[in-house]
Amino acid sequence: MLTVEILVSAALGLATVLAVCTGLVVRFKSPQPRQREESENYFLCIDEKHERQRLGSLSDEPTVDLSIIVPAYNEEERLPVLLKDIREYVTARRQSEPKFSYELIIMDDGSRDKTVDVAMDFARTHKIRELKAVRHVINRGKGGAVTQGIMCSLGRYIMFCDADGATRFSDIDALLAQAKKSAVEGQVVAIGSRNNQALSDTVVERSHIRAFLQWGFHTYVTILGVRGVRDTQCGFKLFSREAARRIFPNMHVERFIFDVEILLLARYRHIPVVEVPVNWHEVAGSKMSIVRDSIQMALDLLAVRLNYMLGNWKVSQTAKD
Repeated sequence: MLTVEILVSAALGLATVLAVCTGLVVRFKSPQPRQREESENYFLCIDEKHERQRLGSLSDEPTVDLSIIVPAYNEEERLPVLLKDIREYVTARRQSEPKFSYELIIMDDGSRDKTVDVAMDFARTHKIRELKAVRHVINRGKGGAVTQGIMCSLGRYIMFCDADGATRFSDIDALLAQAKKSAVEGQVVAIGSRNNQALSDTVVERSHIRAFLQWGFHTYVTILGVRGVRDTQCGFKLFSREAARRIFPNMHVERFIFDVEILLLARYRHIPVVEVPVNWHEVAGSKMSIVRDSIQMALDLLAVRLNYMLGNWKVSQTAKD
């Protein structure tokens, strides 16, 4: 009898501790996205008459084939490599598709260097009128920059890629091809993957520590319920406009773990997700701290999962602005 009472007391004690820990995580680690400042509703471009123009909206009808969103924080040194890669891709594609249209949105996330100046100088030098630069007053984080960029995009397809140019940009063609095959009622998410090289001739170059951390993070993500995706964190993802309209108005996370929330929302909305092998190489100059940000991501992911499980965050069933 005494043994049963001890077990019951221990179980109650453990339940209490878990409840308190859950409450603390939800209370202190839940993301709190801020509203846009008025100045963040405008972009810079090289239009001589209207260099500062108002951004569009994801709720608008599309006006270009592809929107390219580039989140950038203190990327004056690495950004030109990506811009050159994108320019070469567009030039090549327009030889076979002269009417191909796009927009390139550089989301400067509160940079303290010359990221915007570098982007605008590149646009002037190469006469790229499709380049738009948006300045955030305060740093949001990569997820916030991506979300804000997608919320003002005008493409039939919308993608984001990291500013470091780690993924070969022309691999976007493979994502587009798979997206068109896999779409259901116009909705699909195609994500670049650094873990499917056995299925293709793509090349991935990464350090052993990065590979180990990615394996550990993938295991943790699987435990918390995001299954069936081998590489959640590759910064090379594509969305049909209909899929983006159903995912991004529901986003909460503004830091590194936002990729997982994207996949959770896609699952909740029954949107197909297809992984596509891409060519990737590690680039020096990452803003991520391996230890600090890994711990932060683990706590953020737990908070995200708890908020959806407990019903604190509701998933809108209709697209909204």
